Amino acid sequence: MTRPSVQDLIEAYSRWVRDNTVLRDVGDYVEITTPYLDRHNDHLQIYARRTDGGFELTDDEYTIRDLRLSNCDPDTPKRRRMMEAVLNGFGVKRAGDALTVVTSIDNFPERKHRLVQAMLAVNDMFFVAEANVASLFREDVEAWLEASEVRFTPEVSLTGRSGLTHHFDFVIPKSKAWPERVVRAISNPNKQAAESYSFAWMDTQEARAEGTEAYALLNDSKRPPAAEVVQALREYKIEPVMWSDRNRVRDRLAA
Repeated sequence: MTRPSVQDLIEAYSRWVRDNTVLRDVGDYVEITTPYLDRHNDHLQIYARRTDGGFELTDDEYTIRDLRLSNCDPDTPKRRRMMEAVLNGFGVKRAGDALTVVTSIDNFPERKHRLVQAMLAVNDMFFVAEANVASLFREDVEAWLEASEVRFTPEVSLTGRSGLTHHFDFVIPKSKAWPERVVRAISNPNKQAAESYSFAWMDTQEARAEGTEAYALLNDSKRPPAAEVVQALREYKIEPVMWSDRNRVRDRLAA
């Protein structure tokens, strides 16, 4: 059986998104139900409204409102800084509790993708942020990298072969001893998170320097990720690293 090419996988992924997207008129807006699931296993929905020369897209306050209903305050100084960094990485604005982007007709698919990915990133970022949790997983990862004397650039957006922009939490530059490394911190390592990162890596790796490596730091503080999640990452040459076993790759990342 012939192994599918990267292009085949990208086209299959795009077809899956297209075939599983549902539209519905809601007043002045079009409700777009996407195939992406939030932490409640509900399909993410966004809303599009025509403006002069383009569209305004919004999550209608769903993402942040859901955090508040889960007793997670998104407006503590630490969490607000973190959210601003994540949203800036996707080019998404916060207007009150709504996440929004403005787009031209030509940029609609890419901006829609950015908004959905931002919703997933904020949702994922706060997944373990209960009232008694003092820090966020991504901040923990960044603090560990700094303590390990790893040189990195945070919050990097890279454009893939599909034309879509993908977000990476950290990019570690090439050294004499080791190639460039990209890292994503995944606080809720489920199947969807693995598929999202795998697609981002497949779509961008050919544009990176030869030998670039991808790592996924997986939060296993509450429970270990399912075997299928770990296997999915390995299938696409992403090194899964349990947070409890992070020192295993410290020298590789610091090299």
